[in-house]
Amino acid sequence: MTRLDRVSALHRRGLNALNRGRPLLAVRAFRDGLRIAPDDVRLLNSLAAAEAALGNTGQGFLLLDRADALATPATKGLLLQQRGLLLVLVGRMDDALVCLDRAIGLLRDDPTVLARTLLNRAMLHQIAGRVRAALGDLERCERLGRDLGLDRLVAKAIHGRGSCQLLAGNIPAALRDFDQARRVYESHADGMLPVVAVERARALLAAGLHSDAATELDYALDRFPRTRMDQEHAEALLTRAQVALAADDLTTAKTWASRAETRFRRRGNETWAAVAAATKVRAEFGSGNRLGVVAARASALAARLAELGLDNDAEATGLVAARAYLARGRVDEARGHIRPRSGPRSLLETRLTRRLALAELSAVTGNSRAIFTHARAGLALLRDHRGRAGSLDLRTSTTSLGRELARAGLAAALANGSPPVVFGWLERSRAQAFRFQQVRPPDDDDTIEAVAELRQLAHQVRTAELAGTPDADARRRCAQLERAIRARGWHAEGTGEHSADATFSQVRAALGETTMVSYASGDGGLWALVITSARAQLVPLGSLATVSESLAKLHSDLDASCGRQLPAALDRVIKASIRRRLAALTDDLIRPIRPLLGDSAVVIIPTSALSAVPWGLLPDMAGRPVTVSPSASTWLAGRGAELARPSGCLLVAGPDLAHADDEVLRLAKIYGDGAVLLGADATVKSTLDALDGCTTAHFAAHGHHEWENVLFSRLDLSDGPLMAYDIHQLRSAPAHVVLSSCDVGQTVVRNGDEILGFTAALLYSGTKTVVSSVASVDDDAAVDVMAAYHRGLLRGLRPARALADATLIQPLMPFVCFGSS
Repeated sequence: MTRLDRVSALHRRGLNALNRGRPLLAVRAFRDGLRIAPDDVRLLNSLAAAEAALGNTGQGFLLLDRADALATPATKGLLLQQRGLLLVLVGRMDDALVCLDRAIGLLRDDPTVLARTLLNRAMLHQIAGRVRAALGDLERCERLGRDLGLDRLVAKAIHGRGSCQLLAGNIPAALRDFDQARRVYESHADGMLPVVAVERARALLAAGLHSDAATELDYALDRFPRTRMDQEHAEALLTRAQVALAADDLTTAKTWASRAETRFRRRGNETWAAVAAATKVRAEFGSGNRLGVVAARASALAARLAELGLDNDAEATGLVAARAYLARGRVDEARGHIRPRSGPRSLLETRLTRRLALAELSAVTGNSRAIFTHARAGLALLRDHRGRAGSLDLRTSTTSLGRELARAGLAAALANGSPPVVFGWLERSRAQAFRFQQVRPPDDDDTIEAVAELRQLAHQVRTAELAGTPDADARRRCAQLERAIRARGWHAEGTGEHSADATFSQVRAALGETTMVSYASGDGGLWALVITSARAQLVPLGSLATVSESLAKLHSDLDASCGRQLPAALDRVIKASIRRRLAALTDDLIRPIRPLLGDSAVVIIPTSALSAVPWGLLPDMAGRPVTVSPSASTWLAGRGAELARPSGCLLVAGPDLAHADDEVLRLAKIYGDGAVLLGADATVKSTLDALDGCTTAHFAAHGHHEWENVLFSRLDLSDGPLMAYDIHQLRSAPAHVVLSSCDVGQTVVRNGDEILGFTAALLYSGTKTVVSSVASVDDDAAVDVMAAYHRGLLRGLRPARALADATLIQPLMPFVCFGSS
């Protein structure tokens, strides 16, 4: 091998390591090459890039100065593009753009370097918020990369496109691009995996999925020390701070932001250091301490960020100053930090915060009309953003971005006290995911295969549990598959179409003889808005925390007493405890509104923990038709569709439940026709085939509500679980479903009273009425209750009336009628 061949081989080895995200290996190869050829411009140039990746930007600039002295016309463009990249890394954006523009003009005959330069200029545009310019460079880079057969470069262009999609607010498209790039990195550039993990974390943070974002960042922060990618490591620390801030973990946010700021300053990157400092100031504002100092610091930082050309960060930090000044009562100074309008590159979060600051300013100046105007405008922005997501997981999580705006509007409405105003704000700020057209989850081959494996392993886990030999490996694999299937669901884009909120007059006109009770919470307190066709009244109640505590203890008692032969003394103690809890809940939730209820049927719109109340057990509700709906708008929409008289029923009995077959066979006799699936015939496929398009379905099966991964709450069938995920795949969900199972009426309630769970999955998929339990069920006693319920339906009773009558024979049955009845 000649000297030139050895130098070329070392250069290629270094470039390969650098492109794989292994700068330390790259530095060794380039230095070995320079020992042979000390004046090789390409080696000096590449070594500068590798040193910069390791955080040694000063050394990188020295190497470029040395190379510049040796440059020829053929290498001038190469060196300019490298200097441009280093200038980006130290935050000198304007100087960087000049270098990269000049380089691109000189690199027409070197398509490989030209493609990399376009990639770097796209990054610069992206940082400055110039999405269209960045996408133009990335498209050209990707085209060149494909022509040259450079798979890694193509993956990086797609990676960059995902970052631009994120800036533009299209989270599903961003996640699709990041996942596409990640697949290439897994085989060709494993050092880039933590980099794309940070990008995924940013997308998940923008979607309000804080816990998932933190998981991505924990992986990245574990990997970066091995790769020595210093800039990316510092960015991961900063993103971790932002995730903690969004999750209201302010102390942790300040710690991570301080670490990031220190690391950026050590690199000489004052731009990113200022962004980290701004994140720390936001956390300090959240703590509510020394707000005068916070306001002054935020004001100075906003000016600094504006000087650095970071318009969105400058506006966001200025809004922190404004809110801190408002909290101190310094209105004029606050007003001076709120822009007349957001900039063209302002992100959604900044636009929402501006509306929030204006609402707070209006509150301080006593202008309630302006509070409503700004809060309403902010929530409209959020609704448009939510409509771009097809996944229910993303739709329900993005609500958290507008929680403070919703609180501001609702607080003003509660202070106003007018029932129509309060009603309007409750409907505007709760269960908004129901307003959007549903999008079925992806059904590509990979997803189908993962779901099939999950079902088989979940069945294996359940069988092992029943045998008393838990299968830890299968359980871990199930968790991996659930995460992967859920992540694929995030790729689905929404249509943006949504229905309007119900109006106060529409609901009153539809109520007839029924009374609606819509519960609201704010600042720890509870209110009940009671509406009939003739009157409406807002009634203050007690503390939400007190109700939540009573409810948790009630559930514990119900679970302890369910289906067990307890010693008589213990049974008396538990029954007495249940009565006390029910009395406490009655005092807090019903007694203050009792005069308004009369003996009418009731529609309950719960908030927060109240979604788990077994309403039929409360003495005032026993024997009374009670329907629980996520919102008045959802109830009204379902009310318009008349439930079909039970016919062509599907009756399914799951395994390992003592009285499931008895229950289903008894119902089969009552109906006299319909599909019956028992024993080995009750498979997931046969059930889904029969379920799709039938009018009424009844399940007697073990149910499991999964708090940690709610999309995989399930019913046990003979060959594995029927999951909430499967329900979303139905083309035509039954109008009426009865779940004679434990717990599957429970939900996870996210911000804005967005609900997730098995029952919620049916309601989202179009089922009008679901009867299910919010606690454990005595399956022996359930047989008689369910027989009575279905006889009532056949007599023409509405579901809520039929359930109220049926449960009179077993007063501790925690079944609830959800949806519309």
